[in-house]
Amino acid sequence: MRLLQRAAAVVVLLVSAAGIQVVQGGPAQAALPTAAVALGDSFVSGEGAGAYQPVVDSSGTAQPFPGWSAANSNAYFCHRSANASLFTASLPGIQQRFNLACSGGQPADIANPSSARAEGRAVASQLDQLRAVAQTHDIDVVLVGLGSNNTQFTFGDVASLCANRFIADAWTGWWEFWAYLKGEVPQKPCSASDLATDSEVAAATAETTAALRQVLDTLAQVDADGVHQVILQTYTNPLPPELASRYHEEDNRSDTRDKFRALGAERYAAGCPIHRASLGPGHVFSQNLGSLVRNAHSTLAAERPAADLRVLDVQRAFDGARLCENPDSPASALATPVRVQDGPSGNFITSLSGWDKIGIQRAANTCVTYFQTCQESWHPNAAGHAVLGQCLAGAFSAAARASVTCARNPNGTLTIS
Repeated sequence: MRLLQRAAAVVVLLVSAAGIQVVQGGPAQAALPTAAVALGDSFVSGEGAGAYQPVVDSSGTAQPFPGWSAANSNAYFCHRSANASLFTASLPGIQQRFNLACSGGQPADIANPSSARAEGRAVASQLDQLRAVAQTHDIDVVLVGLGSNNTQFTFGDVASLCANRFIADAWTGWWEFWAYLKGEVPQKPCSASDLATDSEVAAATAETTAALRQVLDTLAQVDADGVHQVILQTYTNPLPPELASRYHEEDNRSDTRDKFRALGAERYAAGCPIHRASLGPGHVFSQNLGSLVRNAHSTLAAERPAADLRVLDVQRAFDGARLCENPDSPASALATPVRVQDGPSGNFITSLSGWDKIGIQRAANTCVTYFQTCQESWHPNAAGHAVLGQCLAGAFSAAARASVTCARNPNGTLTIS
């Protein structure tokens, strides 16, 4: 049926006693080029992978890089990368690819303009962007990364919380903490409940499921042939379960001591300014994000047994190559290090050696005031997105309605099963 729909002309065969008469009908609709589309947040938009493309804002104007001091609401800071996994994946039969995801994207941004919520960006709803693509293309693949940001918690807030606690602990002595700061700057390692409680994860799951339901409804309306696969991607943690031993102590101080500036500087340079005790809770958080996506998939697959809805689990895709998992970090890591700027200058600080706590606070405030100056931190880099592209290719070629796991082996190869 699909081939007939895409024929260049309609030919009607009339069978009668006199024989077969061929009648040429009017021209049929020309075949639309096939397309793969990415929806969701930073882990599919390509945050951290560089080569960011101009992004069309809600007024229809393509926004190139506006400068570091521009408003963070600028559409450009969706950071849609030419190196995103959607573009690196081998997807035979797909002729065009459209990245509609946006760094910081939330479930609400699927059906509503991102600017409709606080701290959103000036882009149209992702479904309106999807409808526009469907006018000129046959959508055959939709990659969705959604759930890490929602009304309960955001990845950026979680990452900032744990990194800031470590930096405060490294540079501020206990006596300064109590005498001058009056206990207002938390310095303890993050706990699982600091990052997301069970009730918050449950609420985020419901939010995400509802948004994904809207995606499926829209595809049913706009994809004329009704043939498409929807791939729901989970998340991978940029940090390991444990740091390489090189990063355990420096200057005879561990992160359980009072004021450990040399160790703080060493971990920042390596890309992992975090307490070792925060790593476990961080992995609980990323596992909860994985469960969120899988539970949303299970709910929707049960509701729509005919839909080709797949889940791509990439939680182990960076095994052995996370930040500070090896002693040469961040050189061999698949994720971007935490980096801030001392003012919106474009100059990233790579070393904090010799910095005092006033300078540290100034750089931290730059990230707060101009979030775009640090938003690449702890995201897949270009090499990481290349790995995720291989994972996506595996999910694309798997059997319909599959659950695919992509895990990195010690030798750097991937097992996709």
